[in-house]
Amino acid sequence: MIFKRVGQGQPYPEHGLQQRQWAELPPRQVRLDDLVTTKDTLDLATLLDEDSTFYGDLFAHVVQWKGDLYLEDGLHRALRAALQQRHVLHARVHVVRG
Repeated sequence: MIFKRVGQGQPYPEHGLQQRQWAELPPRQVRLDDLVTTKDTLDLATLLDEDSTFYGDLFAHVVQWKGDLYLEDGLHRALRAALQQRHVLHARVHVVRG
C-alpha cells in the first residue's frame, strides 16, 4: 500500500495559508505510508509531465491534524516517488491545532 489511506476532501479546518506562508515552512521527509490523501483522482498527463512543478512549489504540502498527515498538494509528486520505489517524500508540513 502506498498511502495510509485514500481520502476525499479536507477533513481539517481551513488554515488559510497562502503560497508565501507555505514557502516559509522548512521541508522535511514524510513517509508515504503515513499520508492520507485529500484527492482520490489524478491527471495522468500531469503525473508523467517532468515539468509539472515548474510554476509551483518543489515540495508537497501536508497538513497535520489530529494525529494524521493529510497530503493537501503534491499527489503527483508522491505517486512519482512511489513509482521510483522511494518511501519518503520531501514536504512542507503545517500543523493545525484543533
